[in-house]
Amino acid sequence: MTENDVMESAKQLAGIIRETDVYKEYLCQRESLKAQPELYAQVNEYRQKNFAIQNESDGMELFDRMEIFEREYREFRENPAVDEFLRAELAFCRMMQEMNVLLTAEIDFE
Repeated sequence: MTENDVMESAKQLAGIIRETDVYKEYLCQRESLKAQPELYAQVNEYRQKNFAIQNESDGMELFDRMEIFEREYREFRENPAVDEFLRAELAFCRMMQEMNVLLTAEIDFE
């Protein structure tokens, strides 16, 4: 099998992923949110802040910063459109992470 064969298989896998209910729900929620541009921008700001906190903090600092962040955005997260999108995004990300773990384990990559 050649590298081109592997790339072709990856394209096929991407097509299979696009057919999953998890991915379709993510797309549906994303499009619903994009229909509200201001809210979509706020969600993107929320996601960027969340990412920054998780990647710039460790240990107790991470715990403390996440607690403050969650309090700051509690009301924002209660918006059904926001909550549904973030839940759908998380489900899709988890599926992709699990697939990555499986692939890594199957090919004995350390």
